[in-house]
Amino acid sequence: MGAILSLFVNIFRPIYTPNLYFPIKPAYIQYRKTRGSEECTTTSLRDVVERHCTSLLKEYRPVWWLPGGHVQTGYCVIGDFSKVDKVEYDRKLLRLKDGGTLGLDFTPPANERTLPNDTPIIVVMHGLTGGSHEAYVRSILAPACTPVDKGGLGYRAMVVNFRGCAGTPVTSPQLYSGGHTDDLRQSLMYLSKLYPEAPLIGLGFSLGANVIARYLGQEGNKSRLLSAAVLGCPWDLVKNSERIEGDLFYREVYSKALGQNLLQMLRTNAATLSRVAAPHSPTAQALANALALKKPYLIDFDATWTSVAGATYPPFPLDSAEAYYKWASSAQFVHDIRVPLLCINAADDPIVRDLPIDEVRKNGWVCLAVTQHGGHLGWFESPERGDREAGGAFGLRRWVRKPVLEWFRATAEHLVGEQREVPELYEQDGWTVERGRESLGFREVEGGGKVVGVEGEGGLLSGL
Repeated sequence: MGAILSLFVNIFRPIYTPNLYFPIKPAYIQYRKTRGSEECTTTSLRDVVERHCTSLLKEYRPVWWLPGGHVQTGYCVIGDFSKVDKVEYDRKLLRLKDGGTLGLDFTPPANERTLPNDTPIIVVMHGLTGGSHEAYVRSILAPACTPVDKGGLGYRAMVVNFRGCAGTPVTSPQLYSGGHTDDLRQSLMYLSKLYPEAPLIGLGFSLGANVIARYLGQEGNKSRLLSAAVLGCPWDLVKNSERIEGDLFYREVYSKALGQNLLQMLRTNAATLSRVAAPHSPTAQALANALALKKPYLIDFDATWTSVAGATYPPFPLDSAEAYYKWASSAQFVHDIRVPLLCINAADDPIVRDLPIDEVRKNGWVCLAVTQHGGHLGWFESPERGDREAGGAFGLRRWVRKPVLEWFRATAEHLVGEQREVPELYEQDGWTVERGRESLGFREVEGGGKVVGVEGEGGLLSGL
Protein backbone atom coordinates (compact mmCIF):
# COMPACT_ATOMS: atom_id res chain seq x y z
CA MET A 1 0.00 0.00 0.00
CA GLY A 2 2.84 2.37 0.88
CA ALA A 3 4.53 1.79 -2.49
CA ILE A 4 1.26 2.46 -4.36
CA LEU A 5 0.68 5.68 -2.40
CA SER A 6 4.28 6.82 -3.02
CA LEU A 7 3.90 6.14 -6.75
CA PHE A 8 0.56 8.02 -6.85
CA VAL A 9 2.04 11.04 -5.07
CA ASN A 10 5.05 11.17 -7.39
CA ILE A 11 2.95 10.88 -10.56
CA PHE A 12 0.80 13.87 -9.65
CA ARG A 13 3.55 16.10 -8.30
CA PRO A 14 4.37 19.20 -10.36
CA ILE A 15 7.29 18.50 -12.69
CA TYR A 16 9.67 20.72 -10.72
CA THR A 17 8.92 19.12 -7.36
CA PRO A 18 11.44 16.41 -6.38
CA ASN A 19 10.29 12.80 -6.52
CA LEU A 20 10.59 11.25 -3.09
CA TYR A 21 11.19 7.54 -2.67
CA PHE A 22 10.45 6.13 0.75
CA PRO A 23 10.69 2.57 2.03
CA ILE A 24 7.68 0.30 1.73
CA LYS A 25 8.15 -0.84 5.34
CA PRO A 26 9.40 2.01 7.55
CA ALA A 27 11.92 1.75 10.35
CA TYR A 28 10.86 3.55 13.51
CA ILE A 29 13.20 5.88 15.38
CA GLN A 30 13.19 7.72 18.68
CA TYR A 31 12.84 11.45 18.08
CA ARG A 32 13.19 14.19 20.70
CA LYS A 33 10.31 16.63 20.65
CA THR A 34 12.69 19.54 21.29
CA ARG A 35 16.48 19.83 21.28
CA GLY A 36 17.96 18.46 24.48
CA SER A 37 14.60 17.22 25.71
CA GLU A 38 14.22 13.83 27.41
CA GLU A 39 10.68 13.60 26.06
CA CYS A 40 10.69 11.48 22.88
CA THR A 41 8.24 10.18 20.36
CA THR A 42 8.44 7.25 17.96
CA THR A 43 8.37 8.26 14.33
CA SER A 44 9.43 7.16 10.84
CA LEU A 45 11.96 8.57 8.42
CA ARG A 46 9.14 9.62 6.11
CA ASP A 47 7.50 11.63 8.87
CA VAL A 48 10.81 13.37 9.68
CA VAL A 49 11.36 14.31 6.03
CA GLU A 50 7.82 15.52 5.39
CA ARG A 51 7.61 17.52 8.63
CA HIS A 52 11.09 19.02 8.77
CA CYS A 53 12.57 18.97 5.23
CA THR A 54 9.85 21.01 3.61
CA SER A 55 12.12 22.19 0.77
CA LEU A 56 11.82 18.69 -0.69
CA LEU A 57 8.04 19.15 -0.93
CA LYS A 58 8.37 22.35 -2.93
CA GLU A 59 9.55 23.11 -6.45
CA TYR A 60 13.17 23.46 -7.44
CA ARG A 61 13.40 25.47 -10.65
CA PRO A 62 16.87 25.89 -12.16
CA VAL A 63 17.87 29.39 -13.18
CA TRP A 64 16.53 29.93 -16.70
CA TRP A 65 19.90 30.19 -18.43
CA LEU A 66 21.17 26.92 -16.88
CA PRO A 67 18.21 24.72 -17.78
CA GLY A 68 19.85 21.31 -18.24
CA GLY A 69 22.23 18.93 -16.58
CA HIS A 70 25.20 19.63 -18.87
CA VAL A 71 25.18 23.39 -18.32
CA GLN A 72 24.49 23.03 -14.59
CA THR A 73 27.50 20.71 -14.33
CA GLY A 74 29.63 22.95 -16.51
CA TYR A 75 28.92 25.97 -14.34
CA CYS A 76 30.29 24.05 -11.34
CA VAL A 77 33.65 24.14 -13.13
CA ILE A 78 33.68 27.58 -14.76
CA GLY A 79 31.67 29.62 -12.26
CA ASP A 80 33.46 32.08 -9.99
CA PHE A 81 32.61 31.32 -6.36
CA SER A 82 35.72 32.84 -4.80
CA LYS A 83 33.91 35.79 -3.24
CA VAL A 84 31.04 33.91 -1.57
CA ASP A 85 30.61 31.33 1.15
CA LYS A 86 34.05 32.03 2.55
CA VAL A 87 35.17 29.40 5.02
CA GLU A 88 38.44 29.17 6.92
CA TYR A 89 39.76 26.05 8.56
CA ASP A 90 42.19 24.76 11.14
CA ARG A 91 44.00 21.73 9.71
CA LYS A 92 44.91 18.77 11.91
CA LEU A 93 47.13 15.96 10.63
CA LEU A 94 46.54 12.34 11.60
CA ARG A 95 49.13 9.62 11.13
CA LEU A 96 47.58 6.21 10.54
CA LYS A 97 48.93 2.75 11.29
CA ASP A 98 49.59 2.07 7.60
CA GLY A 99 51.92 5.10 7.51
CA GLY A 100 49.46 7.34 5.70
CA THR A 101 48.45 10.88 6.70
CA LEU A 102 45.02 12.48 6.75
CA GLY A 103 44.41 16.23 6.49
CA LEU A 104 41.33 17.09 8.56
CA ASP A 105 40.04 20.65 8.17
CA PHE A 106 37.93 22.05 11.02
CA THR A 107 35.65 25.09 10.93
CA PRO A 108 35.05 27.47 12.61
CA PRO A 109 38.72 28.03 13.47
CA ALA A 110 39.58 27.92 17.18
CA ASN A 111 40.57 31.59 17.22
CA GLU A 112 37.25 32.66 15.72
CA ARG A 113 34.93 31.33 18.44
CA THR A 114 34.62 28.59 21.02
CA LEU A 115 31.78 26.09 20.78
CA PRO A 116 30.39 23.71 23.42
CA ASN A 117 31.80 20.19 23.25
CA ASP A 118 28.37 18.72 22.42
CA THR A 119 27.92 20.93 19.32
CA PRO A 120 26.88 18.79 16.32
CA ILE A 121 29.71 18.11 13.87
CA ILE A 122 29.23 17.77 10.11
CA VAL A 123 31.74 15.30 8.67
CA VAL A 124 32.36 16.04 4.99
CA MET A 125 33.72 13.81 2.22
CA HIS A 126 34.44 15.78 -0.98
CA GLY A 127 34.38 14.78 -4.64
CA LEU A 128 36.86 13.07 -6.97
CA THR A 129 39.91 15.35 -6.73
CA GLY A 130 38.58 18.14 -4.55
CA GLY A 131 39.01 19.23 -0.95
CA SER A 132 37.70 21.59 1.69
CA HIS A 133 38.19 24.52 -0.70
CA GLU A 134 35.48 23.35 -3.13
CA ALA A 135 32.56 25.73 -3.67
CA TYR A 136 29.96 22.98 -3.23
CA VAL A 137 31.45 22.17 0.20
CA ARG A 138 31.55 25.81 1.29
CA SER A 139 28.02 26.47 0.03
CA ILE A 140 26.68 24.27 2.81
CA LEU A 141 29.30 24.71 5.52
CA ALA A 142 29.12 28.51 5.40
CA PRO A 143 25.50 28.70 6.62
CA ALA A 144 25.75 25.52 8.73
CA CYS A 145 28.68 26.89 10.73
CA THR A 146 27.45 30.49 10.98
CA PRO A 147 26.36 31.36 14.54
CA VAL A 148 22.68 30.97 15.35
CA ASP A 149 22.31 34.67 16.16
CA LYS A 150 23.46 35.41 12.60
CA GLY A 151 21.00 33.03 10.96
CA GLY A 152 23.10 29.85 10.81
CA LEU A 153 22.96 26.50 12.58
CA GLY A 154 25.99 27.19 14.77
CA TYR A 155 27.55 23.78 14.07
CA ARG A 156 31.13 22.61 13.81
CA ALA A 157 32.38 20.85 10.64
CA MET A 158 35.33 18.71 9.66
CA VAL A 159 36.32 17.99 6.06
CA VAL A 160 38.20 14.74 5.46
CA ASN A 161 40.56 15.49 2.57
CA PHE A 162 41.46 12.41 0.56
CA ARG A 163 45.15 11.48 0.76
CA GLY A 164 47.08 13.61 -1.69
CA CYS A 165 44.21 16.08 -2.16
CA ALA A 166 44.06 19.72 -1.02
CA GLY A 167 47.69 19.73 0.05
CA THR A 168 47.41 16.68 2.31
CA PRO A 169 50.91 15.18 2.52
CA VAL A 170 51.47 11.71 1.07
CA THR A 171 53.46 9.51 3.45
CA SER A 172 52.52 6.01 2.26
CA PRO A 173 51.83 4.21 -1.06
CA GLN A 174 48.09 4.35 -0.29
CA LEU A 175 46.12 7.17 -1.92
CA TYR A 176 42.35 6.75 -2.13
CA SER A 177 39.53 5.25 -4.16
CA GLY A 178 35.75 5.36 -4.31
CA GLY A 179 35.51 2.26 -2.17
CA HIS A 180 38.16 2.93 0.49
CA THR A 181 36.28 3.65 3.73
CA ASP A 182 38.99 3.15 6.36
CA ASP A 183 40.16 6.78 6.21
CA LEU A 184 36.63 7.98 6.99
CA ARG A 185 36.36 5.31 9.67
CA GLN A 186 39.55 6.48 11.41
CA SER A 187 38.59 10.14 11.09
CA LEU A 188 35.36 9.37 12.91
CA MET A 189 37.30 7.51 15.59
CA TYR A 190 39.39 10.66 16.07
CA LEU A 191 36.29 12.85 16.36
CA SER A 192 34.69 10.45 18.83
CA LYS A 193 37.78 10.73 21.01
CA LEU A 194 38.02 14.52 20.65
CA TYR A 195 34.30 15.27 21.11
CA PRO A 196 32.65 12.22 22.71
CA GLU A 197 29.42 14.12 23.44
CA ALA A 198 28.93 15.56 19.94
CA PRO A 199 26.53 14.01 17.42
CA LEU A 200 28.34 13.31 14.14
CA ILE A 201 26.44 13.92 10.89
CA GLY A 202 27.83 12.83 7.51
CA LEU A 203 27.78 14.87 4.31
CA GLY A 204 29.13 13.39 1.09
CA PHE A 205 29.51 14.79 -2.41
CA SER A 206 29.90 12.59 -5.51
CA LEU A 207 32.79 10.17 -4.87
CA GLY A 208 32.74 11.16 -1.20
CA ALA A 209 29.03 10.37 -1.12
CA ASN A 210 29.84 6.89 -2.39
CA VAL A 211 32.38 6.44 0.41
CA ILE A 212 29.88 7.52 3.08
CA ALA A 213 27.12 5.26 1.72
CA ARG A 214 29.54 2.30 1.68
CA TYR A 215 30.70 3.09 5.21
CA LEU A 216 27.12 3.21 6.53
CA GLY A 217 26.30 -0.13 4.91
CA GLN A 218 29.49 -1.76 6.19
CA GLU A 219 28.99 -0.52 9.74
CA GLY A 220 25.23 -1.05 10.09
CA ASN A 221 24.24 -0.22 13.66
CA LYS A 222 27.90 0.31 14.65
CA SER A 223 28.09 3.55 12.65
CA ARG A 224 29.67 6.50 14.41
CA LEU A 225 27.55 8.75 12.20
CA LEU A 226 24.14 9.47 13.71
CA SER A 227 22.77 10.28 10.25
CA ALA A 228 24.03 11.44 6.86
CA ALA A 229 23.15 13.18 3.60
CA VAL A 230 24.73 12.18 0.29
CA LEU A 231 24.55 14.40 -2.79
CA GLY A 232 25.19 13.29 -6.38
CA CYS A 233 26.19 9.81 -5.21
CA PRO A 234 27.32 7.68 -8.20
CA TRP A 235 25.88 4.46 -6.64
CA ASP A 236 26.63 2.03 -9.52
CA LEU A 237 30.07 2.78 -10.95
CA VAL A 238 29.73 0.03 -13.56
CA LYS A 239 26.59 1.59 -15.07
CA ASN A 240 28.10 5.07 -14.87
CA SER A 241 31.20 3.90 -16.73
CA GLU A 242 29.07 2.29 -19.43
CA ARG A 243 27.32 5.60 -19.92
CA ILE A 244 30.25 7.99 -20.10
CA GLU A 245 32.54 5.62 -22.00
CA GLY A 246 29.89 4.36 -24.42
CA ASP A 247 28.82 7.68 -25.90
CA LEU A 248 31.20 9.84 -27.95
CA PHE A 249 30.06 13.14 -26.40
CA TYR A 250 30.16 11.88 -22.81
CA ARG A 251 33.51 10.19 -23.41
CA GLU A 252 35.17 13.27 -24.88
CA VAL A 253 33.70 15.70 -22.36
CA TYR A 254 33.28 13.90 -19.03
CA SER A 255 35.50 10.83 -19.18
CA LYS A 256 38.43 12.82 -20.56
CA ALA A 257 38.02 15.66 -18.03
CA LEU A 258 37.79 13.28 -15.06
CA GLY A 259 40.67 11.12 -16.28
CA GLN A 260 42.99 14.07 -16.82
CA ASN A 261 42.03 15.58 -13.47
CA LEU A 262 43.05 12.36 -11.74
CA LEU A 263 46.28 12.20 -13.71
CA GLN A 264 47.14 15.76 -12.65
CA MET A 265 46.49 14.83 -9.00
CA LEU A 266 48.78 11.81 -9.40
CA ARG A 267 51.52 13.88 -11.02
CA THR A 268 51.37 16.33 -8.11
CA ASN A 269 52.13 13.47 -5.71
CA ALA A 270 54.34 11.36 -8.00
CA ALA A 271 57.71 12.29 -6.50
CA THR A 272 56.59 11.35 -3.00
CA LEU A 273 54.86 8.18 -4.15
CA SER A 274 57.97 7.03 -5.97
CA ARG A 275 59.93 7.35 -2.71
CA VAL A 276 57.47 5.56 -0.45
CA ALA A 277 56.41 2.75 -2.80
CA ALA A 278 58.57 -0.37 -2.61
CA PRO A 279 60.61 -0.97 -5.79
CA HIS A 280 58.99 -3.43 -8.19
CA SER A 281 55.76 -3.38 -6.15
CA PRO A 282 52.37 -3.21 -7.94
CA THR A 283 52.06 0.41 -6.78
CA ALA A 284 55.45 1.39 -8.21
CA GLN A 285 54.68 -0.28 -11.54
CA ALA A 286 51.21 1.28 -11.69
CA LEU A 287 52.70 4.71 -10.98
CA ALA A 288 55.15 4.39 -13.87
CA ASN A 289 52.41 3.19 -16.21
CA ALA A 290 49.99 5.93 -15.18
CA LEU A 291 52.55 8.72 -15.56
CA ALA A 292 53.19 7.49 -19.11
CA LEU A 293 49.56 8.23 -20.03
CA LYS A 294 49.06 11.36 -22.11
CA LYS A 295 45.38 12.35 -22.12
CA PRO A 296 43.64 9.40 -20.50
CA TYR A 297 39.95 8.76 -20.34
CA LEU A 298 38.63 7.93 -16.88
CA ILE A 299 38.50 4.20 -17.56
CA ASP A 300 42.11 4.24 -18.80
CA PHE A 301 43.32 5.91 -15.62
CA ASP A 302 41.33 3.57 -13.40
CA ALA A 303 42.55 0.53 -15.31
CA THR A 304 46.17 1.67 -15.02
CA TRP A 305 46.25 3.14 -11.51
CA THR A 306 43.13 2.86 -9.33
CA SER A 307 42.37 -0.80 -9.95
CA VAL A 308 45.97 -1.66 -9.03
CA ALA A 309 46.86 0.87 -6.32
CA GLY A 310 43.44 1.93 -5.02
CA ALA A 311 44.28 0.19 -1.77
CA THR A 312 47.17 -1.74 -0.27
CA TYR A 313 45.04 -4.67 0.91
CA PRO A 314 42.88 -7.34 -0.80
CA PRO A 315 41.11 -7.43 -3.19
CA PHE A 316 43.73 -5.08 -4.66
CA PRO A 317 45.37 -5.29 -7.08
CA LEU A 318 42.29 -5.92 -9.25
CA ASP A 319 42.29 -7.21 -12.82
CA SER A 320 40.50 -4.29 -14.50
CA ALA A 321 38.71 -0.99 -14.09
CA GLU A 322 35.40 -2.86 -14.35
CA ALA A 323 36.38 -5.07 -11.41
CA TYR A 324 37.21 -1.95 -9.38
CA TYR A 325 33.89 -0.32 -10.30
CA LYS A 326 31.98 -3.42 -9.23
CA TRP A 327 33.84 -3.62 -5.92
CA ALA A 328 33.51 0.09 -5.12
CA SER A 329 29.82 0.64 -5.99
CA SER A 330 27.80 1.72 -2.96
CA ALA A 331 24.39 0.56 -4.24
CA GLN A 332 25.17 -2.96 -3.04
CA PHE A 333 25.38 -1.69 0.57
CA VAL A 334 22.09 0.22 0.74
CA HIS A 335 20.19 -2.68 2.28
CA ASP A 336 22.57 -2.80 5.29
CA ILE A 337 22.32 0.88 6.32
CA ARG A 338 20.91 1.31 9.83
CA VAL A 339 20.99 5.07 10.45
CA PRO A 340 18.83 7.71 8.73
CA LEU A 341 20.24 8.60 5.30
CA LEU A 342 18.94 11.31 2.95
CA CYS A 343 20.07 10.90 -0.66
CA ILE A 344 19.62 13.65 -3.26
CA ASN A 345 20.30 13.09 -6.96
CA ALA A 346 19.33 14.94 -10.13
CA ALA A 347 17.61 13.06 -12.96
CA ASP A 348 19.62 15.01 -15.54
CA ASP A 349 23.00 14.31 -13.91
CA PRO A 350 25.28 13.51 -16.87
CA ILE A 351 27.69 11.46 -14.73
CA VAL A 352 25.31 9.38 -12.59
CA ARG A 353 23.12 6.91 -14.43
CA ASP A 354 21.16 4.38 -12.34
CA LEU A 355 19.68 5.16 -8.91
CA PRO A 356 19.01 2.48 -6.26
CA ILE A 357 15.26 3.07 -6.09
CA ASP A 358 14.36 -0.58 -5.45
CA GLU A 359 17.02 -0.88 -2.75
CA VAL A 360 15.75 2.30 -1.04
CA ARG A 361 12.19 1.00 -0.98
CA LYS A 362 13.39 -2.08 0.90
CA ASN A 363 15.28 -0.20 3.64
CA GLY A 364 13.35 1.80 6.22
CA TRP A 365 16.39 3.95 7.04
CA VAL A 366 16.86 5.55 3.61
CA CYS A 367 15.04 8.25 1.65
CA LEU A 368 15.92 9.18 -1.95
CA ALA A 369 14.96 12.56 -3.42
CA VAL A 370 15.34 13.01 -7.17
CA THR A 371 15.08 16.46 -8.72
CA GLN A 372 14.29 16.77 -12.42
CA HIS A 373 17.16 19.21 -12.92
CA GLY A 374 20.42 20.14 -11.24
CA GLY A 375 23.17 18.27 -13.08
CA HIS A 376 26.11 16.90 -11.10
CA LEU A 377 26.47 18.90 -7.86
CA GLY A 378 24.89 21.95 -9.48
CA TRP A 379 21.31 22.67 -8.45
CA PHE A 380 21.78 26.37 -9.25
CA GLU A 381 18.79 28.64 -8.87
CA SER A 382 18.10 32.36 -8.87
CA PRO A 383 18.64 33.98 -5.46
CA GLU A 384 15.72 34.88 -3.30
CA ARG A 385 14.80 38.53 -3.09
CA GLY A 386 17.11 40.43 -0.76
CA ASP A 387 19.83 37.75 -0.79
CA ARG A 388 23.01 39.85 -0.92
CA GLU A 389 25.32 36.91 -0.37
CA ALA A 390 24.39 34.98 -3.52
CA GLY A 391 27.26 33.46 -5.46
CA GLY A 392 29.16 34.55 -8.54
CA ALA A 393 28.72 37.41 -10.96
CA PHE A 394 25.17 36.21 -11.75
CA GLY A 395 24.02 35.91 -8.16
CA LEU A 396 23.23 32.18 -8.02
CA ARG A 397 22.51 29.91 -5.09
CA ARG A 398 22.64 26.12 -4.81
CA TRP A 399 19.10 25.03 -4.01
CA VAL A 400 20.29 21.78 -2.43
CA ARG A 401 21.65 23.49 0.66
CA LYS A 402 18.09 24.20 1.83
CA PRO A 403 16.97 20.59 2.33
CA VAL A 404 20.41 19.59 3.61
CA LEU A 405 20.36 22.25 6.35
CA GLU A 406 16.82 21.20 7.26
CA TRP A 407 17.98 17.58 7.46
CA PHE A 408 20.92 18.51 9.68
CA ARG A 409 18.71 20.36 12.12
CA ALA A 410 16.09 17.59 12.17
CA THR A 411 18.57 14.78 12.82
CA ALA A 412 21.48 16.34 14.73
CA GLU A 413 19.24 18.03 17.26
CA HIS A 414 16.43 15.49 17.66
CA LEU A 415 17.55 11.94 16.86
CA VAL A 416 18.30 9.71 19.84
CA GLY A 417 20.28 7.09 17.92
CA GLU A 418 19.43 4.35 20.39
CA GLN A 419 19.83 1.59 17.79
CA ARG A 420 23.61 2.10 17.46
CA GLU A 421 26.25 0.01 19.21
CA VAL A 422 29.39 2.11 18.70
CA PRO A 423 32.63 0.23 19.48
CA GLU A 424 34.88 1.33 22.34
CA LEU A 425 38.12 3.25 21.73
CA TYR A 426 41.29 2.65 23.74
CA GLU A 427 45.04 3.31 23.63
CA GLN A 428 47.43 0.64 22.38
CA ASP A 429 51.19 1.19 21.94
CA GLY A 430 50.78 4.91 21.27
CA TRP A 431 47.83 4.48 18.88
CA THR A 432 44.13 5.07 19.45
CA VAL A 433 42.35 1.95 18.22
CA GLU A 434 38.86 0.50 18.15
CA ARG A 435 38.13 -2.65 20.10
CA GLY A 436 37.76 -5.56 17.72
CA ARG A 437 39.48 -3.74 14.84
CA GLU A 438 42.96 -3.07 16.14
CA SER A 439 44.53 -3.07 12.67
CA LEU A 440 43.26 0.50 12.33
CA GLY A 441 44.52 3.32 14.50
CA PHE A 442 45.66 6.94 14.57
CA ARG A 443 47.69 9.50 16.41
CA GLU A 444 47.83 13.26 15.86
CA VAL A 445 51.10 14.60 14.46
CA GLU A 446 52.52 18.10 14.11
CA GLY A 447 51.74 20.21 11.07
CA GLY A 448 48.55 21.52 9.62
CA GLY A 449 47.80 25.16 10.32
CA LYS A 450 45.39 27.61 8.74
CA VAL A 451 43.55 26.76 5.52
CA VAL A 452 41.53 29.30 3.56
CA GLY A 453 38.58 27.60 1.91
CA VAL A 454 38.69 29.52 -1.38
CA GLU A 455 42.21 28.42 -2.21
CA GLY A 456 42.16 25.52 -4.71
CA GLU A 457 44.85 23.49 -6.40
CA GLY A 458 46.56 24.62 -9.59
CA GLY A 459 45.95 22.56 -12.69
CA LEU A 460 42.84 20.79 -11.38
CA LEU A 461 39.29 21.28 -12.59
CA SER A 462 37.24 22.28 -9.57
CA GLY A 463 33.60 21.53 -8.87
CA LEU A 464 33.37 17.79 -9.62
